Amino acid sequence: MTKRTQKQAGASEGRNLPFLYRHYSHEQLRDALRKMHLIRQFEEGAEESYMRGLVHGTMHLSIGQEASAVGICMGLGNEDQITSTHRGHGHCIAKGAEVKRMFAEFFGKTTGYCRGRGGSMHIADVSTGNLGANGIVGGGIPIAVGAALTASKMKTGKVVVSFFGDGANNEGAFHEALNMASVWKLPVIFVCENNQYGMSTSVERSTAVKDIAERAAAYSMPGVIVDGNVLSEVSEAAHAAIERARAGEGPTLIECKTYRHRGHSKSDRNRYRTKEEIEEWKNSRDPIALFEAELLEFGVIDDDGIAEIRAGVEQEIAAGIAFAKESPSPEIANLEKYVYTEQA
Repeated sequence: MTKRTQKQAGASEGRNLPFLYRHYSHEQLRDALRKMHLIRQFEEGAEESYMRGLVHGTMHLSIGQEASAVGICMGLGNEDQITSTHRGHGHCIAKGAEVKRMFAEFFGKTTGYCRGRGGSMHIADVSTGNLGANGIVGGGIPIAVGAALTASKMKTGKVVVSFFGDGANNEGAFHEALNMASVWKLPVIFVCENNQYGMSTSVERSTAVKDIAERAAAYSMPGVIVDGNVLSEVSEAAHAAIERARAGEGPTLIECKTYRHRGHSKSDRNRYRTKEEIEEWKNSRDPIALFEAELLEFGVIDDDGIAEIRAGVEQEIAAGIAFAKESPSPEIANLEKYVYTEQA
């Protein structure tokens, strides 16, 4: 046998496999890769649309953070819920959103998830358990605790995940929410996507502890640190936290160490970090490249399969943009509609 064939044979026999390859089928793993590519190409398409004047306002891209969103959401069911951030496109897609309706929302069209009224920072899709992105730093954390309290009281079995960035860990809402969730042993998982910078300020300059996960100890819950660019690590941590939450044992804080390839927002000129730093993360720690290499190593996919996924995603993105362009804009007469939930 060649070295590569031996690895593939060992993988099929289940020898010394990482968590991801023991708990998910090859089809599920290939779908995880597809979602990572879908997030990446969606954001690249959104960025290009913004540059062409099709999207107004601003946007916050999570290019480089795809493993965190997909790895966490792999273990969730459609009935489970998430709250997101101003950098939430990846979470939305990982939880099952359609990119055509996301593009429509970006373009301010009536076919968007919020009928064009939410835009990039406020997409929600309750049908897939996405309670919404949030323009307030840390704003989704107490919402997730509220949803988890509902799940606990009504005994639905749901688990709630709250995504937030490193900047949110210094907000009062973070500390209050973690304390309340721990006191009541709520089924909520706090996921800090530490991409090294809160806007233009590094974590080292803004946060007293070395690792944000250390703060879990103050609220008597597990604090787990993972390489947020390695899907297997993220997925394993999420699996343990989800099982703990479903068993009624309370919350977990997961810190995903990751990196955003783009600036904080479209107005960010990136003067606070070096080009060398950015290129190092792009070239040696890109989550999609790392996952593709793993899948090839364990015989889950081949080069043709990867090319097929990329091509299929490219077609889906092109169709999504076309759908958004062709969709109708809101009418002025309906300006006040769809802002509040209609009472039953």
